[in-house]
Amino acid sequence: MTIASAPSPINWDTFARSLGNIEVVRDPSQLEKLSKDYYHFSPVLQGQLAGYVADLVVRPKTEAEVIQVAQRCVVDRVPLTVRGAGTGNYGQCIPLAAGVVLDMSAMNQVKWVKPGMACVEPGAKLAAIDRAARETGWELRMAPSTYRTATMGGFIAGGSGGMGSITYGQLRDRGNLNAVRVVTMEDSPRVIELRGDAVQQVNHAYGTNGIITELEIPLGPAYPWAEAIVVFDDFMTAARFSQVLGESDGLIKKLITVFAWPVPSYFGALQAHLPEGKAAAFVMIAEPSLELFGELVKELDGTITCQKSAQEARKGTLLVEFTWNHTTLHARSVDPTLTYLQTIFPYDAELKGVEHFYHHFGDEVLMHLEFLRIGGRVCPAALQLVRYTTENRLNEIIRYHEDHGAFIANPHTYLLEDGGMKQVDQAQVNFKAQVDPYGLLNPGKMRGWLERQP
Repeated sequence: MTIASAPSPINWDTFARSLGNIEVVRDPSQLEKLSKDYYHFSPVLQGQLAGYVADLVVRPKTEAEVIQVAQRCVVDRVPLTVRGAGTGNYGQCIPLAAGVVLDMSAMNQVKWVKPGMACVEPGAKLAAIDRAARETGWELRMAPSTYRTATMGGFIAGGSGGMGSITYGQLRDRGNLNAVRVVTMEDSPRVIELRGDAVQQVNHAYGTNGIITELEIPLGPAYPWAEAIVVFDDFMTAARFSQVLGESDGLIKKLITVFAWPVPSYFGALQAHLPEGKAAAFVMIAEPSLELFGELVKELDGTITCQKSAQEARKGTLLVEFTWNHTTLHARSVDPTLTYLQTIFPYDAELKGVEHFYHHFGDEVLMHLEFLRIGGRVCPAALQLVRYTTENRLNEIIRYHEDHGAFIANPHTYLLEDGGMKQVDQAQVNFKAQVDPYGLLNPGKMRGWLERQP
């Protein structure tokens, strides 16, 4: 694979001066920090991505400044990699060809909030957007476990779902992104507005085919979200409880997460609520649904060991910060040899597939389920913890899952397609050809571009 690079050595002092008053970062320690994300969750990516550092970090404050940086990079054929908060896990924002990292954190305005919609800049943090929206009775539909620090532009470019996905599905589902403004990397950079289905050309594209400068996002009705920890004697009972809860459409929920023991043992701050040897479900549920939620817990032999009102839950660490990929973060803080997989199981109300994999791998692959809607049905997705030994063994585990009907979104590759749907999205490749003809945007990440026919 070849990656675009500058045709001749760049004088970075001259390049920085050409940007005028736009903020430029040159400090080596900051360059190192702002060239990384959480790819170290993967022992495979640790070896592949170590050592890549930008030559320059540029922090624009306006769309006009983004256009100015894009123009300069095109003239000098300088690779440009867009960065949000760097909370991704697959090397999405690692500058494989060095060059410029465009840090969008200073473009962080919530421009407006209307009933059911908001318009934000890409560097706006999800928690800040949520605060602004909730003042009007609305809230974000979904957010990752990095809710406090992640940016909306980064979430759209590199994320897929999170809390809220039990109701609203995934980011790629029609209706979960209304519109984006994108700056191109042509000889004369343009601003393009993509609306409706056209947003899929840049949705979850790692910033390889346009610089997002504004997003119009749908909102959902805001509820007072209570939190609960429910424990069960065995994992499959906990999983079946979660499936039933997910399918109980009259109970309003935002998060359903299930852990097999010993995963709960990695949550030091919650040990008082997590009895030895028990499976656990972490739930965010609307306060009006609490009474009947309690009835369902009793019916399926669970025990509520911790319950917080919405007001109490807003104080301190949110329960979501132990779920999704924060689970991996907590587990690796105890045992850094652990890594993870991302798995979607076919719809099966009896959870037979989940049960098969749970028993087949035993203590080598520890079950962690996140329930979400896929194609309108409640399905378990897994972010299993894997006791890593070798890359060959990891690949064997992946193949076994795929051979037995599970879909693996591989978190051990930095290539866009190989970590997702395993096939080239030709619409995204074609759009990149239009807006980034020199292949300067986040080079090396889109396999469809690297393998395109001349």
